[in-house]
Amino acid sequence: MWGVVEDLWWRDEDADYIRRRSDRYPGATNIDPDWTLEAASDPRRIVHDPDPKSRTGAVRIVGFSRSAGFVVTVIATGGVHAGVTAWKSSGADLRDYEGQG
Repeated sequence: MWGVVEDLWWRDEDADYIRRRSDRYPGATNIDPDWTLEAASDPRRIVHDPDPKSRTGAVRIVGFSRSAGFVVTVIATGGVHAGVTAWKSSGADLRDYEGQG
């Protein structure tokens, strides 16, 4: 299973995209790319590789960010693990994370 945080990285435009989520989705939480690295390195993280909801073979990572104080869902490309998008987890992702262990 993939899980090495050093593999996750962000293109500048994609990092800006998650930093400005509230511009597109009123009331959404803007995401700091550093939070996604914390989520990816969370020992309790959940990794779906590939993400069953992806048509492109992306990876879904759900983990806790200490700096943010909440669980973050991260979508990254398969293979090179470039971040694509991320958001504050809710719904099934949050239930799955909280229900483990």
